[in-house]
Amino acid sequence: MISVVIPVKNGGEDLARCLEGIRAQTVDEDVEIVVVDSGSQDGSVALARASGALVHEIPPHEFSHGASRNLGASLAGGDVLVFISQDAYPVDERWLERLVGPLRAEPEVVVGVYGRQLPHAGARPPEVYFLDFLYGPQPRRQRAEGVKSLNMETTLFSNVNSAMRRSVWERFPFVEDIIMSEDQDWSRRVLLAGCQIAYEPMAAVRHSHNYTLTAAFRRFFDSGASADRAYLAGERESSRVLRAAAIRYAVGELRWLWQSGQRRWIPYAAVYESCKMLGLVLGANHQRLPLPVKRRLSSLPSFWER
Repeated sequence: MISVVIPVKNGGEDLARCLEGIRAQTVDEDVEIVVVDSGSQDGSVALARASGALVHEIPPHEFSHGASRNLGASLAGGDVLVFISQDAYPVDERWLERLVGPLRAEPEVVVGVYGRQLPHAGARPPEVYFLDFLYGPQPRRQRAEGVKSLNMETTLFSNVNSAMRRSVWERFPFVEDIIMSEDQDWSRRVLLAGCQIAYEPMAAVRHSHNYTLTAAFRRFFDSGASADRAYLAGERESSRVLRAAAIRYAVGELRWLWQSGQRRWIPYAAVYESCKMLGLVLGANHQRLPLPVKRRLSSLPSFWER
């Protein structure tokens, strides 16, 4: 059986679309949906239960990305665990089949799979480019020969759209002591254990955000604060890879905006990407910042109060 785990808070129409997309899947296995709700007040709990999901409610202050997913996984009955965000939805009815396919086909080799994220209609050009840069059309396998091999390319993994065998999750549960990137911390640990991760672009969901400048800064601050457990775990070498990717990204985005006739977005993109980079750098150096400052810069200030 496949268990689909969804952390939820005030999912609204996004959650309804996500649940509908899961119910529409054509896969030759039983599928259950497990929802961990952290204080919704918009009817999300009733909506999830009406869809047949198993719903477990927790107080908002108990939410963390890792803990909520661990809780959902512990309540699930499937031998394969699938994680999706409430604001993502499958692009077609074969998403689930394609996502779990590598786990079924190569159970001794592949321990985790993640799929493509495509932008919603109306997504701003910088977000469109960002998603295509990270989650392109080509499949790949990720391995690590050791700590020095850990970087943004090898550790990339996203619980917006992912699957893993239950036995692997039991051995490597998500950590609960970092603000985000629990998925990339997980990939770091399984890669160092000699396992492989597969990226399957045909298992695609729609998922994107039109962040404000402030929201983008805060999200990347949180990402930077978790980076030493993820894409900066390889220290000097992973920093070199990140710098090279940042340059390649900036040049590529500028070229794409120019060539695709979206030149009016270039000034905005420059400011937007600068906010993201500033947030990431400050987050990566958060140990040097006072606690009140961290709370003000973060998108999840309650995390810093624990």
